[in-house]
Amino acid sequence: MKGSKVHEHETDVPASELWAIYGTLRAAELLPQLLPQLLTKADLVSGDGGVGTILQLTFPPGIRPGLQSYTEKFIKVDNENYTKEAEAIDGDILKLGFLAYMIRVDIISKGPNSSVIRSTIEYEIDDAHPEVEAMVSTALLAAAAEKFSEHAKEKKVPQATS
Repeated sequence: MKGSKVHEHETDVPASELWAIYGTLRAAELLPQLLPQLLTKADLVSGDGGVGTILQLTFPPGIRPGLQSYTEKFIKVDNENYTKEAEAIDGDILKLGFLAYMIRVDIISKGPNSSVIRSTIEYEIDDAHPEVEAMVSTALLAAAAEKFSEHAKEKKVPQATS
């Protein structure tokens, strides 16, 4: 069985500033700092943030039964259209019964100082494990969109020079 879930977050941050986070490894660095209750760490296994980059994601105990970590690979990084796709290639997410699990983030410009962060999870579930569909949630992606927007706004504050 295939499915998808989508979350959209409107923000008053320019798309280019959000892409400076999402389109690079900065997102992997920031997530455990800003949302440690949802992601313990994101380790770079290989790559430079472009297509082919591999990350090992580790979650805090008890976030979801049977989910401690999984490995994802960036399969699309489009710096012109501000789109990134990462698919699970190993780990608990696949062991739980997902045949495929892919996250796509689109940063959509709505004007010079506003944008929408659209986060999509596309998945395929083994027919023998229909119960795992209940595990598909955009909560982490929604929280990340909110925190990354706040972070980008805070970074716009002029810094004192010494």
